[in-house]
Amino acid sequence: MAMETMALPKTFNPQEIEEPIYQWWEQRGFFTPRIDPARRPFVISMPPPNVTGELHMGHAMFVTLEDLMIRYHRMKGEPTLWVPGTDHAGIATQVMVEREIAKEGLTRHQLGRERFLERVWAWKEKYGGTITRQLRRLGASCDWTRERFTMDPVYSRAVREAFVRLYERGLIYRGEYLINWCPRCETALSDLEVEREEEEEGLLYYVRYPLIGEGWEGPTAPWGSGRWAEGARDFITVATTRPETLLGDTAVAVHPEDARYAQQVGRTAVLPALGRRIPILADPAVDRDFGTGAVKVTPGHDPTDYEIGERHGLPRVNVMNPDATINENGGPYAGMDRFRAREAIVADLQKEGLLEKIEPHRYAPGRCQRCGTIVEPMLSLQWFVNVKPLAEEAIRAVKEGRIRILPERFERDYFRWLEHIRPWCISRQLWWGHRIPAWYCDDCGHITVAREDPTACARCGSARIHQDEDVLDTWFSSALWPFATLGWPDDTEDLRYFYPTTVMETGYDILFFWVARMVMMGLAMTGEVPFRIVYLHGLVRDEKGEKMSKTKGNVIDPLVVIRDYGADALRFTLATGSTPGNDMRLSLQRVEGNRNFANKLWNAARFILGALSGPLRRPSWDDPTLTLPDRWILSRYHRTVAAVTQALDAFDFGEAGRRIYEFTWGEFCDWYIEIAKEPLYRGSEDDAARTRGILVYVLDGILRLLHPFMPFITEALWGYLKRAGAVDDAEALIVAAWPISGPVDERAEAEMQALIETVRTIRNAREAHRVPSERRIPAWIAAKEALPVLEGHRHLLATLARVDPDRLVLAAEFPEPPPEAVIYPAGSIQIYLPVAGLVDRAAERARLERELEDLEARIAKTEALLASEFSVRAPAAVVEKERRKLEELKARREQLRAEWERLRE
Repeated sequence: MAMETMALPKTFNPQEIEEPIYQWWEQRGFFTPRIDPARRPFVISMPPPNVTGELHMGHAMFVTLEDLMIRYHRMKGEPTLWVPGTDHAGIATQVMVEREIAKEGLTRHQLGRERFLERVWAWKEKYGGTITRQLRRLGASCDWTRERFTMDPVYSRAVREAFVRLYERGLIYRGEYLINWCPRCETALSDLEVEREEEEEGLLYYVRYPLIGEGWEGPTAPWGSGRWAEGARDFITVATTRPETLLGDTAVAVHPEDARYAQQVGRTAVLPALGRRIPILADPAVDRDFGTGAVKVTPGHDPTDYEIGERHGLPRVNVMNPDATINENGGPYAGMDRFRAREAIVADLQKEGLLEKIEPHRYAPGRCQRCGTIVEPMLSLQWFVNVKPLAEEAIRAVKEGRIRILPERFERDYFRWLEHIRPWCISRQLWWGHRIPAWYCDDCGHITVAREDPTACARCGSARIHQDEDVLDTWFSSALWPFATLGWPDDTEDLRYFYPTTVMETGYDILFFWVARMVMMGLAMTGEVPFRIVYLHGLVRDEKGEKMSKTKGNVIDPLVVIRDYGADALRFTLATGSTPGNDMRLSLQRVEGNRNFANKLWNAARFILGALSGPLRRPSWDDPTLTLPDRWILSRYHRTVAAVTQALDAFDFGEAGRRIYEFTWGEFCDWYIEIAKEPLYRGSEDDAARTRGILVYVLDGILRLLHPFMPFITEALWGYLKRAGAVDDAEALIVAAWPISGPVDERAEAEMQALIETVRTIRNAREAHRVPSERRIPAWIAAKEALPVLEGHRHLLATLARVDPDRLVLAAEFPEPPPEAVIYPAGSIQIYLPVAGLVDRAAERARLERELEDLEARIAKTEALLASEFSVRAPAAVVEKERRKLEELKARREQLRAEWERLRE
């Protein structure tokens, strides 16, 4: 790498190293695996971002977690494949291109299908690489030689093959059903393409429907005359948020157990405006607490009403055109825009005395994800997949353990959705996408579905055929992603070796819309599950826990974060701040803290590289010259390797990262490097050689452990170690071996911990009382069972704690506390520091009072946590950790109270 030709810079600058390192990785082919029939591969199919998209925090999250897994398994020596690619994103891309041509005063219809698609392909060529370049900035080590696009010729053939196979099985059909319709884009939408957010400005309209009977048999005057319901004596009032859809009502429904309407079930109401006679029926789907408890039933414009209509055999009336204007079924409102029709209908209802009242109402209308238009549920002739048989297979795969979902709690949601699944509308009224492979005969009306474009009708042989104008739902093509990217339907070497894939990592919000469909299609097309593990991450929210949106102005741009703090800091923050299936709050303060961690690592490496001027002896556990700090750091390092490996194997990435952080900063940098200065600079040559070897051994291991999280800085520093001749087992860290845990020494850890706690306590006391660093103070230490350790390391203790060695008194116990001294407990060890010249009694009491106040708050918070559902729902080990923390806090509180009393006396 270019950076290896120069000395390690004094300060860490991620902008200088990240892109050169990535280019070097890619040029050297480190991302491309070798097929090894003797080894099981580790495979991830990247969730394909939109081809015209730009990097956002959702991308940053999945890239971080997937790249972490890929790098870990690559270092374990497994053939590791991460398949990258992009999705053509039918609606999103078409909307963007339509906006572009609108600037020229054109519409797609003016251009025509062929010329419009030429413009879309040109757009794709110009902007399609933006997202993949940005994924590289995050360090995504995917195999770009296998990059796929969902509109590639090979992939398109797979899409057609899947469609034809399902059609031949009778699972794809054409029919009329209720779908989500965007009047602006004029296409059907999947549920995922409909966004719902509660809005304040909704209204609830209470409308009176006259009832037949008691001398009134229907309207006797024209609608709008003010006398339409003249003579009607009995009414049923319904509440609705969409008065314009009453034009499509075919019933009024109440709950079967609602006593208020028991006498009205079976009667007939008259629909305002149109005079249509509609039944009053009972159905359990009615919410008795909504409005009046009586609801209008519009099977042609509401999903729940559609189901009610199916159960009761109601007619379905569509009252809207594709552009959301009222059609001929709307009577006097035909031709009006739906919202203009709403105003007119409400005005006429008031005129006729049929509008009881209007109330403010919070509601969440569905909006098109791409253009923001309110979506209209609408009956439409579309292509559907009968997914019920496929869903049953997908349920079985998870129940039998062939697929594991993490966190497991999402299995319930997965089952619930698949058990109640509806036919899947797969046609879209767009031009950009996979065109439906169905041809209609102009002579006999037969539909020919074929793998290759036909020249004649399959039934009558007529050449007068035309292809369906619609394209397939983007989710249909992306449901084939795990196997179509590997060459299916051909029997390729990649498909045989890399399929089924290992992990599907994605957001929990598309468990149903994408993951479940991949499972269904994988089983239907290949007979195999598409992946063995589903890992679901949560949403990335702002530091207040709110969803990021441009409207709120709280969007955090990952590219800006990378520019300011580096990709490593962002990645480490995302990986350690998230837990499976839970949303995370992203704070730039935390990113900055992890940038500081990178700086700490950089400075530690500079120190170690600067100390490599003499001989270096590789550490050996059997070396009799190993000191207590040596055995301690080696033991702690080996324990960290085991813990991190176990956490990564359990997909607990946050815990793995935290263990590396705590060991690197809290033990290696803060303690061992400080301790190592004595043997390096003032010890024998043998001591220095041994210490150099341990420093390099542990730093090398830290870089390997940290590489999946922070790939750039670790590769850079490892390159300098390699150049210095300190490591030589691989060409680069990215392909170096994962570290192996070694022996641990619990005695050395316990003894060193006693020494560390003693030093830390004295340091904290000095800092609290602002004792100058150069001043050596006296100390009396009642060490109890730790006396041999502290006595044996008297010089180290005095050096680290800045204690005067001539006035350091060590004993097991002191019958009487030294006069004019303040006690500072360090576990079971009691440290006495002189009051004179060190402690202001009043200030010390005030400090103790503040610390006691803080402790009381922490104790109360922990007690409240343990009294909540946390103690039942959290893992037992986590709950036990909180209980131990509470005991420690209470013990500390008693120590402080005793010290406060002593100072008062």
